[in-house]
Amino acid sequence: MITIASKVNDFNSFFETLKSEIGGTLAQNTTEYKLEIDNDIARGSIRSIALEDGLAVLEFNLTAYQNIQITIDALLKGHVNFMYCSKGKLTHSFDRESPTNTIDAFQTSIVANIISGQNIILLEKDIETVATLITVNTSHEENKSSQWSSSLREAFISNKTEDYFYVGSYNLKIAENIKQLQCIKQDGLVRQLLTKGIVNVILALEIDHHNKDVQNLEMEPTSLNRVEIGLISKLTEYINEYPDLDHKVENLSDRVGLSAAKLQEGFKFQHGLTICEYIRSVRLTKSEELIINTDLNISEIVYSVGFTSRSYFSKIFKERYDCTPSDYKKNKVAVSA
Repeated sequence: MITIASKVNDFNSFFETLKSEIGGTLAQNTTEYKLEIDNDIARGSIRSIALEDGLAVLEFNLTAYQNIQITIDALLKGHVNFMYCSKGKLTHSFDRESPTNTIDAFQTSIVANIISGQNIILLEKDIETVATLITVNTSHEENKSSQWSSSLREAFISNKTEDYFYVGSYNLKIAENIKQLQCIKQDGLVRQLLTKGIVNVILALEIDHHNKDVQNLEMEPTSLNRVEIGLISKLTEYINEYPDLDHKVENLSDRVGLSAAKLQEGFKFQHGLTICEYIRSVRLTKSEELIINTDLNISEIVYSVGFTSRSYFSKIFKERYDCTPSDYKKNKVAVSA
């Protein structure tokens, strides 16, 4: 097992330590570090993002070929850490003497160090791990007087006498937003603004999920198991990538080997929509992108996203955007001109 000790609030030393212990190629700019690894120790990447207001993001997308233990020094009664595992699993403990806690795929966790000065994260051998850690420094100068930082301190730090660890039920909405964070292609100010916006959304979802879990401790949010939730996630990606296909429920059911009832439950759980409602929503979103970014006419757009009726498309487009597709396109041209 490889053991790495560092301070996450000093990304330069953190990544230099990582590089010296597990190798790889390190790239950096004013706000981000990224270590790309492809050797006999691990394959994948570790990335950090430093944001304003004491916010920091650490992403793992890594398959380790031997156990990798990362020990990170923590600020007592200062940081609140939000962890989410998109794939594989993470193991966390506060020190070598404390019990370990496992965060499985699609689970969220909130950690605050009250008496222990470390967080120990274990990436297990031969498991592809995709995980995101968002750290909020509630003691940061810009956060001391902010309402949201005070609320975090009140919920997870104040009046606590023991280290705080919470692991929640499954949540796929967070996974979708994390994918958006990973897919930002823009540079400079636009990249920073998009990143900050998505991170804030993820934090809001994490806190909302925690609150609902606490209020509904005796309620089972879904009968789906982790494997079935993973299949729903893959099916969601498939629909997003190919909105133009004729997505009959029975075909989707056959594709992932789940019953129609399980599919409907999964989509209600993940998106708050039936399968048909979700497909329609994806097609509408795609149609708007095509209106903005292409020279296709409305009829071409209708059929390219999987709709078969222009009148039906115009009706539901106006319901969402309060504007007909034709007027939307005209306004887009006017703004461009």
